Amino acid sequence: MAVIANIHEAKTTLSKLIERALAGEEVIIARAGKPVVELKALNPSVVDREAIRQKRLALFGSMEGKMNLQPGWEESAFDADMHRKWYGEEPEGLPHAAETAAPLTR
Repeated sequence: MAVIANIHEAKTTLSKLIERALAGEEVIIARAGKPVVELKALNPSVVDREAIRQKRLALFGSMEGKMNLQPGWEESAFDADMHRKWYGEEPEGLPHAAETAAPLTR
């Protein structure tokens, strides 16, 4: 349920209204009884994060069966070279850049 406060009330109870907005409540500020401004939290609360997570799951779930990824798609020569630069050792299962690089033609 929305919390509606007139401007005078909002000025005197602003910190409480902010806490309510951060808790996920809808806070509306009115002038002469008519809604003019909505107070919202910039950082989503735990409730909002769950809603965002559900929307993302629905989006990625809608892609099921539409993407065809080949085995080893996440194993790139770039990853292997970065592994060598960071750890100074040969990674297991990742190709070397020279093995997968296309020949240069002019």
